[in-house]
Amino acid sequence: MESMGKKKPRPRRSFTPEFKAEIVELCRRGDRSVGQVAKDFDLTETAVRGWVKQAEVDAGERDGLTSSEREELATLRRENRRLREDVDILKRATAFFAKETR
Repeated sequence: MESMGKKKPRPRRSFTPEFKAEIVELCRRGDRSVGQVAKDFDLTETAVRGWVKQAEVDAGERDGLTSSEREELATLRRENRRLREDVDILKRATAFFAKETR
């Protein structure tokens, strides 16, 4: 009874920027709704709406972070995390060596 009505989660897929651009273009033409385009290409409507929204941000039609800004932010966050880990290691090493010298 537990499995009734529960769908198995779809494996995560990745798409090329060219494919996303084609899907966005189909949505912008206006012949079909976002939902219909998503259904036709076996995509989730949420993903397609996100691609359309990001394309509008990148084109300056909507406020938000552009793709390049998002990429830069992710890079800076990774670097920041690594630097914090380095500082933490140095603090522990300093404490260790301070104990050794007493």
